[in-house]
Amino acid sequence: MEAKVVVEMIFTIVGGLGIFLFGMMSVSEGMQAVAGERLRKLINAVTNNRFIACGIGAVVTSIIQSSSVTTVIVVGLVNAGLMTLTQAIGVIYGANIGTTITAWILVVDLGKYGLPISGISAMFYLFTKREKLRYTAMACMGLGMVFFGLELMKNGFAPLKTMPEFIVWFSRFSPDSYIGVMKCVLVGTIVTGIVQSSSATVGITMGLAFNGIIDYPTATALVLGQNIGTTITALLASIGTAPNARRTALAHMLFNVTGVLWITLIFFSYIKGIETFVQWHSGVDVAAAVIRDGKTVYPHTMEAIALTHTFFNVFNTIVFMPFVRQLANLLVYLIPEKAVPERPRLTALDIRLFEAPALGIEQSEREIVIMGKTVTDMMTGIKEIIIAGGGTKVEQERIFEKEKELDVIQKEIVEFVSHIMTGIIPYEVAAQARHQIRMADEYESISDYIVSILKLNLKLQNAKLQITEEGKKAILDLHGQTADYVSFINEAVKNSNRDILIEAECRGRFITDLMKKYRNEHIARVESGKASPVKSLIYTDMLNAYRRIKDHSLNIAEVLAGEK
Repeated sequence: MEAKVVVEMIFTIVGGLGIFLFGMMSVSEGMQAVAGERLRKLINAVTNNRFIACGIGAVVTSIIQSSSVTTVIVVGLVNAGLMTLTQAIGVIYGANIGTTITAWILVVDLGKYGLPISGISAMFYLFTKREKLRYTAMACMGLGMVFFGLELMKNGFAPLKTMPEFIVWFSRFSPDSYIGVMKCVLVGTIVTGIVQSSSATVGITMGLAFNGIIDYPTATALVLGQNIGTTITALLASIGTAPNARRTALAHMLFNVTGVLWITLIFFSYIKGIETFVQWHSGVDVAAAVIRDGKTVYPHTMEAIALTHTFFNVFNTIVFMPFVRQLANLLVYLIPEKAVPERPRLTALDIRLFEAPALGIEQSEREIVIMGKTVTDMMTGIKEIIIAGGGTKVEQERIFEKEKELDVIQKEIVEFVSHIMTGIIPYEVAAQARHQIRMADEYESISDYIVSILKLNLKLQNAKLQITEEGKKAILDLHGQTADYVSFINEAVKNSNRDILIEAECRGRFITDLMKKYRNEHIARVESGKASPVKSLIYTDMLNAYRRIKDHSLNIAEVLAGEK
């Protein structure tokens, strides 16, 4: 074979693979931008009903066009505590069914429409100003690239038929025995593990079969291996995660490996059944050749491969569906909980959720709620310290530790949300991300002022000074009003209540007026000689800290209302 032909073939195949993978990414990002809220609702709708979870897994994978992305997202959700192990297993079952759609794209011969779909969609993407239409065009453009990439890969293998060396090499992997079948399975596993996309390797396999370079049994064995290879992505994503997340990735692998093992035991009967079905359905033999554009091709072999891929995942799901809980128990046994976590995390933010911005934003929103609860706990702790006239060392350290935790959480939220904002996301998600960064900053500032109050109390304690009974009563009253105000804001954040600004401003003015009242009363006590100048400075700083807590809480209300 001429070097020019070989180079052209390699360029076509590699180019087709690149276009296909980029198209898959564009479809995924475009669909998530358009249907991110619906996707979030779908994922949140996952229940312990295994059939519903399976259906949602299939639908989500069909939407984002990648079982690998779905399983990585599921690992992230389990690691973040948003999904249980049994729910995740059901979703993974469905994801394996949803990924078979790529094979049928090749069967129905949509590749020839790839370029016009991409071209028309690109025009809309570049020139439309409507955000939803723009992202829809992006998804359609990606779909066209998927079609075109598959078509390039399918046709790119044609020159191999005139390359005897390749035919001789590949004949070593003929599935004419059980050992031969397992060799092909191993090849499919390794190649898919490298490419990180079973959809791409299934497309390559179907391209080889379409051109008659490999026969149907060989293609079937390769596809079975590709089902194992696709689990490597989730396994890699689970490294360093919580036990339940690692169990989820292992569930994906066990599901596919066990399925392949029992199918290979009946391999020859299985492919014979598929061949009989295709012959009954199409009226022709699987290996029947067709002349297209002067080339001999085998479209019915592609149909048989698609059926093999689909039936394998459907049968496997039917077999495993009754044993979801048993599988979960086995995984708990294989990956037990550790008595002491290797690296306790202050937040459950997970970089795996970058694959799904809508879900990532929801998770960071939960972390904002956690910040609010932590601030409330700090306010409760400060009240006990004020009542006790200083509190114990343990109580004081607990406040300091919570403030440090909030510093870390705020930093993680900013980094996490900022990374999400660098991707392709709709305006609503971007606005929500900006609001979360602002709220995290406000909550962190509230914690700083709570610690300031604690430090001021320690100053009084170290100087052996005591606040007068009137002053203590005033501080506790102001503390109670401010703590209630913070709780009021927290509840609004938790429920995403945007209609609180008027009440928040009214209650905020009341706290400011109350603070000024108690400050004036304190000044009167200083003038009458009841309070020393040093104690006066500390006391007024405490009063001012409560007003600052109110100010930052009001800022959160303004962010919720869309004012900032």
